[in-house]
Amino acid sequence: MKSQISWKVGGQQGEGIESTGEIFSTALNRQGYYLYGYRHFSSRIKGGHTNNKIRVSTTPVYAISDDLDILVAFDQETIDLNYQELTSEGVILADGKFSPEKPEDFEGLLIEINFTEIAKELGTALMKNMVAVGATVQLLGLSLEPFEELVELMFKKKGDKIVALNKEALKSGVAEILKYGEEIGDRFNLEDSDGVGHLFMIGNEAISLGALAGGARFMAAYPITPASEIMEYMIDKLPKFNGTVIQTEDEIAAAVMAIGVNYAGVRAFTASAGPGLSLMMEAIGLSGMTEQPLVIVNTMRGGPSTGLPTKQEQSDLMQMIYGTHGDIPKIVIAPTTVEDAFYLSMEAFNLAEEYQCPVILLSDLQLSLGKQTVPELDYNRIDIRRGNIVSDVPDAETKDYFKRYEVTETGVSPRTLPGTKNGIHHVTGVEHAEDGKPSESPVNRIKQMEKRMRKIEALKIEQPVVESGGHADADILVIGFISTHGAIEEAMMRTDLKVNHMQIRQLHPFPTEEVQSALDKAKKVIVAENNYQGQLAQIIRMNTQHQNKITSFVKYDGTPFLPHDIEDKINTVVNEGVDK
Repeated sequence: MKSQISWKVGGQQGEGIESTGEIFSTALNRQGYYLYGYRHFSSRIKGGHTNNKIRVSTTPVYAISDDLDILVAFDQETIDLNYQELTSEGVILADGKFSPEKPEDFEGLLIEINFTEIAKELGTALMKNMVAVGATVQLLGLSLEPFEELVELMFKKKGDKIVALNKEALKSGVAEILKYGEEIGDRFNLEDSDGVGHLFMIGNEAISLGALAGGARFMAAYPITPASEIMEYMIDKLPKFNGTVIQTEDEIAAAVMAIGVNYAGVRAFTASAGPGLSLMMEAIGLSGMTEQPLVIVNTMRGGPSTGLPTKQEQSDLMQMIYGTHGDIPKIVIAPTTVEDAFYLSMEAFNLAEEYQCPVILLSDLQLSLGKQTVPELDYNRIDIRRGNIVSDVPDAETKDYFKRYEVTETGVSPRTLPGTKNGIHHVTGVEHAEDGKPSESPVNRIKQMEKRMRKIEALKIEQPVVESGGHADADILVIGFISTHGAIEEAMMRTDLKVNHMQIRQLHPFPTEEVQSALDKAKKVIVAENNYQGQLAQIIRMNTQHQNKITSFVKYDGTPFLPHDIEDKINTVVNEGVDK
């Protein structure tokens, strides 16, 4: 019996690969198994190789598995591209329609099943995914009943006949595997789960739900991979909360519209990816100069330009911190798990209003589109903090404008919403005096610049870093951000070395004190990130001491870190010393 297995389905984009993985994983999640799924897909609507790799476990998992137990192949390309991940006991379930060829160096078992032909006999080739799922269920030694229940739930609107045919497709897949009973044995029989279903969502859904819980009632956005699911979620959900979504003509309009709605007093945001964020830079500067709240979600992907729009990368970090022209206050935060994405998304709206500045929630493709089992969310943690909004402005002897940009000790000025009596003020993107009227006075410029910048000088979110390991004298400290969390944690569990781990959740302003403390406790430091330049490592070097301890470990081929990548690097650094 196995406590966990790794399963992958692959084929041409547009032939049901995603739905196959969705059916398989959803049924297992409902039974109480823990899952981590990651899709590899082409930047085309149809055609090109795609696969969906899903890790199934009786205990929580937070990373893609290093290897593979079962590969469901709907074409030869899937075998050629993925078979090397299979263990020596691995199994390929291949569709007979393409006369599958077993690679010479593959030690496992290739089973040819006529998925497509069986489905056609039942009425449509589209049901080949159900045949494949049924075959997998039998391989894992699981009951078919939960999968049949899911079929009823999914297809009941299409009528009893469709439900019955899909159930028959599942049973056909089971029957095909039974023909190989002795040859397969019980090598992949999965241990029973706890039977308690869990939340199961992608990061973009958690970000969206967090925005709703955080009071967002307006979104302006332009579709772009891998952020589009946020807009799609909001289109479905926001109207139920008296909110709305506007699909704008471009990302420039989306950011400016969100600023305007925030000015009116409604919590608003936008979401995009690298190319869209490039277009938003001037608007981000406008938010900083006019001190209007603005929440932007950036789901990073491969760049530059169109780059690798459907692949993993973390190369926007420097742009998010330093991209705008001129000096403005800006907050950049980054969740570490799908669960964390819910809470940190919610907090982004509080920070934007409390500090009256742009807040960038930084995600990446792996976190945004990877589907994970998520613990029950704690809605008691919902906390709406609107900052220094003034609703009662005393009558003044003169008819001067309200001092919207009053110089204060904290740097945060009082804010009125449109329509507030005696709260009228001027708003402009040029430098301005306390009442908002344009001013080019050098004295005023110094006062206003210093006021704006000092409001985030001492900013610390709750848990700016997340640490594990706890060694006072560690052999290695591994630092990462966003989706590298799971791979690093798993690598730690595999080694006997004293390893500490830190994920940075607040990237700007940088939490120097917390990071420096962790560096002090370690002999050597590895910074793991998905970009060429080692941007996170550079920022750490800029803000801390012990630079000679730090080695940058980068991966920029479009694929996420696997646990063995981190494990191998830990061993290399310990055995050979820090790379210069």
